[in-house]
Amino acid sequence: MLDSTATTELYERWAKEYGPMYKVPGVFGQSMVVLWDPKAISHFFARDTWLYNQTPFNRIVVQTTMGRGVLWADGESHKRQRKALNPAFSAAVIRNLTSVFHDAAHKTAIAWDNEIELNQGTHCAVIDVQEWMNHISVGIAILSHDFGALDGNDSDVGHILNAFGSSANFSSDLLILAQNFPFILKLPLPVMRFSLKFRLIVGNICQEMLSRTRKEYETGGAEQGDKSCLGLLLRAEGYGESAGLTPQEVLDEVHESLNSFERWDADLRLRQARVLLLAGFETTAVSMTWALVELAQNPDIQRKLRDECLEFGPTPSYDDLTNKLPYLDAVVNEVLRLHAPLKEIRRLAMQDDVIPLSEPLRTATGNFMESVCIPKGTVVVIPLAALNCSVSMWGPDAKVFKPSRWFEGDEGMLGARETLHGYRHLMTFGDGARMCLGRLLALAEFKAVLFVLVRKIVFEMDSPGVQIVDSLGSLPRPRAVGSAEAGSVPLRVRRFSYRPQDPSA
Repeated sequence: MLDSTATTELYERWAKEYGPMYKVPGVFGQSMVVLWDPKAISHFFARDTWLYNQTPFNRIVVQTTMGRGVLWADGESHKRQRKALNPAFSAAVIRNLTSVFHDAAHKTAIAWDNEIELNQGTHCAVIDVQEWMNHISVGIAILSHDFGALDGNDSDVGHILNAFGSSANFSSDLLILAQNFPFILKLPLPVMRFSLKFRLIVGNICQEMLSRTRKEYETGGAEQGDKSCLGLLLRAEGYGESAGLTPQEVLDEVHESLNSFERWDADLRLRQARVLLLAGFETTAVSMTWALVELAQNPDIQRKLRDECLEFGPTPSYDDLTNKLPYLDAVVNEVLRLHAPLKEIRRLAMQDDVIPLSEPLRTATGNFMESVCIPKGTVVVIPLAALNCSVSMWGPDAKVFKPSRWFEGDEGMLGARETLHGYRHLMTFGDGARMCLGRLLALAEFKAVLFVLVRKIVFEMDSPGVQIVDSLGSLPRPRAVGSAEAGSVPLRVRRFSYRPQDPSA
């Protein structure tokens, strides 16, 4: 199931036909169960990483690409690694990064303005916005390391991150085959050689950043050092002040969380750095690209968002982005709802379980069950994107980009939606023990970049009939229909000229 649009519709159609929990036949008799019932989903997430572990396919892919970091781990190892990373994603840390997000967005706007200047006859330019959103995300936010992407400079890490989501490197046929025969991924296939190359190049960059940050801390230069999440994790600058702890006390807390299980050594730091770089790059870039596409397709919404941002003022703080720009918040939430970067998750039941249901399930024999037994070895699927767009949970206009639904309360959202426990009742960031660790960081970056760009630039579709869809690859990326490569999203951009309304008009 790799065509995300078709799969989303299929999951919902099956739920309507077979009920909120149904079994899908797998290869060679493997049992696979799809959860659609909110109570069942909450039960599942409460036991994720313990009773439900990653599938062998996922573990091999993550280990090969990023090592045995927090995305790879389950159970106690996952709990300890995540606890160690938590300080790096606190609100206090992200406040220090807001200026980094604004600076990256301003650089992008200036570069686009230069492109427009070269087309004086048309006063506009056609920009591949996916490529530029990649430039913004490539390490600046997570590692606070400027690879020069926004200045037009090439870098190994930029190329390898761009290629990671390319359909050319991840054959859909191979992915389908490997999900059922994970041992295939241990063969010297081109996709695995690419994954190892990715791991090496990103590892070298992360090692450089770790060494620099460690040196700054040891020499007392931390006050002038980088403000990256990684640097703040090692140095605890800012976090300690806001929590009433000294930097050393915070570091002790971080180290203690791992010492009883595995040392917080250079290798573990390197594994986590790979995770932070890839997670911070791919998913945020995809979401920001979809936001610009939706604004280009909905000019009235774009104008309303621009009006709010212009009225607010020049540079919002982290708290302003979080609490004082309601329409920006609604637009971001609606993009995350309609375009979840991760379409589904799959877990393997490590022992028998009984999953409760919010409503009785009618069986083929006509009987009703209030819970369902899940045997050990069953693959459990949570269709994240399909749940976000479910008519039963979000109303008849669930497939429509409609930021105003976030102001309508129960009138705009059905009551069933309220039973999902994810961020703003969305499944985009998951839930439970594996809920996205960097969600606050991603939201702050997303809002800061969108705030800057929409004040300066007007976005339009390159042509009226162009269609933007999800491509196939390691993670779905938007692309224009007719484009052979994932990530090609041309939009027409022009300068916004602010003209105050005449009060006498």
